[in-house]
Amino acid sequence: MSGLVRGLGLADAVVVGLGAMIGAGVFGVFAPAAAAAGSGLLVGLAVAAVVAYCNATSSARLAALYPESGGTYVYGRERLGQFWGYLAGWSFVVGKTASCAAMALTVGLYVWPQRAHLVAVVAVVVVTALNYVGVKKAARVIVAVVLVVLAGVVVLGLSASGLSVVELGSVGLSGGFGVLEAAGLLFFAFAGFARVATLGEEVRDPARTIPRAISVALVVTLVVYSLVAVTVLSVLGPDRLAESTAPLVDVVVEAGFPGLAPVVGVGAAVAALGALLALVLGVSRTVLAMARDRRLPVALAAVHPRFRVPHRAELAVGAVVAVAAGVADLRGVIGFSSFGVLVYYAIANASAFTLGRRVVPVVGFVGCVVLAVTLPVASVLGGAAVVVVGGVLYAVR
Repeated sequence: MSGLVRGLGLADAVVVGLGAMIGAGVFGVFAPAAAAAGSGLLVGLAVAAVVAYCNATSSARLAALYPESGGTYVYGRERLGQFWGYLAGWSFVVGKTASCAAMALTVGLYVWPQRAHLVAVVAVVVVTALNYVGVKKAARVIVAVVLVVLAGVVVLGLSASGLSVVELGSVGLSGGFGVLEAAGLLFFAFAGFARVATLGEEVRDPARTIPRAISVALVVTLVVYSLVAVTVLSVLGPDRLAESTAPLVDVVVEAGFPGLAPVVGVGAAVAALGALLALVLGVSRTVLAMARDRRLPVALAAVHPRFRVPHRAELAVGAVVAVAAGVADLRGVIGFSSFGVLVYYAIANASAFTLGRRVVPVVGFVGCVVLAVTLPVASVLGGAAVVVVGGVLYAVR
């Protein structure tokens, strides 16, 4: 069986992680998180960042030992047993398929709100084609555009709001159960660093590159999220933010620059495309690993002889995401995705626990469980049902 090409360096791996995280978080999560936590949004962001750090650290240690496609599917299989690896892979594929649908819908809502589902399906087709022939150049351009747009929004928003140092320190001091719910939703935005781990067979010197890429991408994303969160809260306030369907567009309009609204809209669409690009990439690699182990149809393990990508897995993932994007609701799929991803990282932390130095894995595991059960009830019930279905299918096979 032909293998994948190790053509991605540190910068390439960081770009893939940034593309997955920044597009998902900035343009898809702040509004529902604000609806849950109000001005406690920043506290929820901090909680999500701590859990993400623990998960990233555990994933980096495991990726250095097992530099192959599949991420926690491989780690769980090797450290905990076949069933736990399968359950991690199942949760990842299901949860991230929902994430893909969410990002495709974000593209639709910014590009053509009246035909959001149609645009979402077209976006999935385009991204699948890009992944088929390689992602390096496309990912670099997307991340650069998004960072420029976000920098402009932050500068204009904070200049117009006149936020003082005292006010900045007081934003987000309210809390309660809603903070944990918001943290669970915001974790959805941080989970992009997993895309780096799932590219284990395509990264040069993976034992060194993967841990470094995960750390750099996570730090950069946290800085960007914090700046944007402070901006949208100071300009719109928690109530308006919770009701907004396009908060960054609303920020530039409120700041007195309505002519820049289309520019921000384009940036949002590009960011969501970047996230979708990286998400489809990661899901297809996990499908590849599971197919190699015959946990999914073995035909999905094929690697294209010319482009050196798992083309059948990518086409299958693209087809499922296109169907979901054609019928799904944006806010509903975010919660569902968060549950599946938190289960995935709970297994990653349990796997890292077997390596020693156990404080970080324990904190990460407990954090994943707490955030998962404090998500909206519909997300918890739906996610748990899908995980149970996965376990039943494993038992039957």
